[in-house]
Amino acid sequence: MLLPQELGIREFVNADEIARGLSPFNAEGAALAAGRFMIERMRYLVRNEQSFAFETTCSGRAHASWLRECRAKNWRVTLLFLWLPSPQAALDRVARRVRQGGHGVPRDVVVRRYWAGLINLRHLYLPLADVAAIYENSDEGRTLIAERTPDASLVVHDPMRWAMIERARR
Repeated sequence: MLLPQELGIREFVNADEIARGLSPFNAEGAALAAGRFMIERMRYLVRNEQSFAFETTCSGRAHASWLRECRAKNWRVTLLFLWLPSPQAALDRVARRVRQGGHGVPRDVVVRRYWAGLINLRHLYLPLADVAAIYENSDEGRTLIAERTPDASLVVHDPMRWAMIERARR
């Protein structure tokens, strides 16, 4: 997990954590309410010009229009994408989280989100970022794969892993 100190921010908005706060014994049942609260909290922070981070799989497109609005208000968008090398690695992470008392996600949803997240990363979210860093987030630690610099150049540090990301198709 990236710590707030690493990111240089004080506010991390995470729907999973909100759901656990709303219903510690049934976080899955509070997921919808937590998602709504997350969006409300992010809108509040933007209105009050407070920097924050939020977590998403990038599998949906909903955050894109909102990030465009933020950029139109001169917000700087920094994207940190934590990549796993396969859907199976994502499934293994979910299984480990469940063993540790966290919530599960159906297999088909994990796989769909994995591929959609890679596609949306390249075609939707990366172009919206002022700067970005894409890391492999395996159990061995984080390795920088590529970064988008302030001049909008893409610098690839690990061509083999970047090629794996690029293979995801629309």
